[in-house]
Amino acid sequence: MSVFLPLLESADSALVDALGRIGPVIVSSLAQVPVSETCRRYILFDHDSSFNLDEIVAFLDGGAEKVIIPVAWAKEIAGTLPADRILLLLDVANVSAVTDRLREGVSGVLIKTPALDLDLISSVMRFFSDSSAYVLPTTPEPPSQSTIREILGAKAALVLPTSQLTLGASTKEQINVGDAFVSGLASDRPDGLFPTVVSSYPHGGKSLGLVYSSVESIKESIATGKGVYQSRKHGLWRKGETSGATQDVVYIHSDCDSDALEFSVIQNGSGFCHLNRPSCFGQLSGLSALEKTLQSRLSSAPEGSYTKRLFSDEALLRSKIMEEADELCRAETKEEVAFETADLLYFALTRCVAAGVSLADVERSLDKKAKKVTRRPGHAKPQFAQNVTGSAPAHPVAVPSGNGKLNGADTDVIRMRTYDLSVIPKSERSQLLRRPVLKSDEMLSKVKPIVEEVRIRGDAALLEFTAKFDKAKLSSPVMHAPFPEETMQIEESVRQAIDKAYANIRKFHAAQTENSTLKVETMPGVVCSRFARPVARVGLYVPGGTAILPSTALMLGIPAQVAGCKEIVIATPPKADGSISEEVMYVAKLVGASTVLKAGGAQAVAAMAYGTQTVPKVDKIFGPGNQWVTAAKMLVQNDTDALVSIDMPAGPSEVLVIADSTGNPDFVAADLLSQAEHGIDSQVVLVAVDLTSSQLDAIEKAVDEQAKALPRVDIVRQSVAKSIIVKASSVEEAVQFSNDYAPEHLILHLKEASQAVPLVENAGSVFVGPYSPESCGDYASGTNHTLPTNGYARQFSGVNTLSFQKHITSQEVSAEGLKVLGPIVATLADCEGLDAHANAVRIRLRQIAN
Repeated sequence: MSVFLPLLESADSALVDALGRIGPVIVSSLAQVPVSETCRRYILFDHDSSFNLDEIVAFLDGGAEKVIIPVAWAKEIAGTLPADRILLLLDVANVSAVTDRLREGVSGVLIKTPALDLDLISSVMRFFSDSSAYVLPTTPEPPSQSTIREILGAKAALVLPTSQLTLGASTKEQINVGDAFVSGLASDRPDGLFPTVVSSYPHGGKSLGLVYSSVESIKESIATGKGVYQSRKHGLWRKGETSGATQDVVYIHSDCDSDALEFSVIQNGSGFCHLNRPSCFGQLSGLSALEKTLQSRLSSAPEGSYTKRLFSDEALLRSKIMEEADELCRAETKEEVAFETADLLYFALTRCVAAGVSLADVERSLDKKAKKVTRRPGHAKPQFAQNVTGSAPAHPVAVPSGNGKLNGADTDVIRMRTYDLSVIPKSERSQLLRRPVLKSDEMLSKVKPIVEEVRIRGDAALLEFTAKFDKAKLSSPVMHAPFPEETMQIEESVRQAIDKAYANIRKFHAAQTENSTLKVETMPGVVCSRFARPVARVGLYVPGGTAILPSTALMLGIPAQVAGCKEIVIATPPKADGSISEEVMYVAKLVGASTVLKAGGAQAVAAMAYGTQTVPKVDKIFGPGNQWVTAAKMLVQNDTDALVSIDMPAGPSEVLVIADSTGNPDFVAADLLSQAEHGIDSQVVLVAVDLTSSQLDAIEKAVDEQAKALPRVDIVRQSVAKSIIVKASSVEEAVQFSNDYAPEHLILHLKEASQAVPLVENAGSVFVGPYSPESCGDYASGTNHTLPTNGYARQFSGVNTLSFQKHITSQEVSAEGLKVLGPIVATLADCEGLDAHANAVRIRLRQIAN
């Protein structure tokens, strides 16, 4: 994080240039303040104009590092633009208005405040953990250096308007830019100097040398833009003052500990080193060395030389670039690719030097392209296009314009990426099986304080977190059965649908119950038994809040009821008015829930795991949820104080569809989209069995058309762009890929779909044939929709009646049986050196013998 962020209010070019050397600057979207090409910009939207996504995107595409937008605008674009490009503009009084969704959709916050309150800043930082925080005080006086250090200690940084900054001496009205910058530094050397690495800009950041800086030299470098350092023998050292090898300072950075610096400079003259070399660490190499050579030869290459020909014959150079590009495309081995790439870079850099373009210009262009949030479709021009088997056309996500469409007609197509199992190498095949990396350690560290608070403080902490995260102020976090009738008033059509779904799901789960005792006489007089008993107290997490999810309550509540669990606690986030959706309350009554906990997130999991003054402690926790819920479940199951287990690990929703030529394209597309709409991280895979290009095109066209008709099209657009089509040559190959992937939902659109089921080894639930959409299993066919994700179908079953039961074994040995079994047991006990075990048998055998 920067020591401070300047807010540009004036067009003082010297001041603006100096500020651009030490970090990003904030520029109002309405301001006409010119900044240098290398200056990093944050664009502040603090005016009263109406929301315009195109305007925001234009600034980002134009090279702005971030945009700073009001809360109302953030609600419109959360999840649409990259989070790392957005900062939230907040008045200090409105911090509580930020939801989890908004917080996760931005990379930080800029807080306007009338006064600097360190306690307030610290509390905001706890809410915006792992995010950047900037504080803009509205006071007219500049802060002191000690105040800047205190704010940095709170993991935040000040925003200082240029009216409070100066290149001159610090006064009561203004603070020197250099003084503000060095406020964040802390030397660990007795002489107070800062070790300083000088690196070449751009040239890949090549190290030129190691020097030392003082407060005085830093301030002069910032103000003048020239490399100025501190010689330990001779005092202030203005680099190149006598030799002419001066330096233009582009950036000055501090390291992560704020006790060392890096000067990124454009080196002039013979070089940095006193030996007339570019670097104290040797000569330039690679592209930097090639550029310097070509620049030299542009003016001095002898007539008739090959380099001279390239510079003077534009047609020859153009031909060589196309020739080397073609050879690179045909290269196969690692060595060939490296060799041909080197040739192509040589001719391409020759073209740059001939046109007066430097590597710095190219790198700036690359950086500018990287900052764009819209993308061209990536299609080749007609003269270069060809149908390459096994290629994977890229369809990057583009950003919607103000009318909800993508920029340009071609980029509006919602498509998947395609791979062919017959041509891709094993290493790439394994990549197709990968899911998004779950940052388990990071999430565990975030939920641990919440879990601890609820464990220690019980209801008080639970009510505080519910007010903070769910925006619901409650007098009690629970409702106990019997539930008031007014909490269950639902439409008759919905009631009938729930009742029928309940009947189907109960019928299927009742058939799974193990009521009989298993008895086996392993040898005469030795009878071993196993019998099932319900888990006494279970907690069922039903995601909710603004959503209505009675289906999850059914899927978790019915097997608990059928298994005979004595206490069923349903936890679900309340609405802002403190109520629970009537549909979920109706299901709670149907399944015999004893308690409804009005809380969500990690706090609900903690309350059920440890129990509070009003929330019963449970023995096992079930149910899906976001990363916070999943991390909390993982945390409490490993805490021996909780003595609680969980159903299974969880991840984003998944579907894998296997389709052959008999598959209806509209059906296949609909099944893919039924999971794609869950979230931008949903995993969607189509395995195409020997489909022609036209058949695949029909499916992709159906995906595009159906997706654009969905209310959640913005979510679908992002999830589908990350989804894949895998070409397989046979049903066997397709199912083998599916077994390796181990999907949550597997859908079979095959001519003889039922005959493929015996081949399935790893899947959460299988949907067989064209008239078995995954939606049926989600709601009412009878199977359970709480299923293993993220590849865990290799080890876990979906939730079922047995999930709510445990098995107890028993054995009954008669005297006659012990005569035969006893000596065997005693011998094995002696073998292990457990004399008391052997004695427990022998003492009985002696009595039987007497």
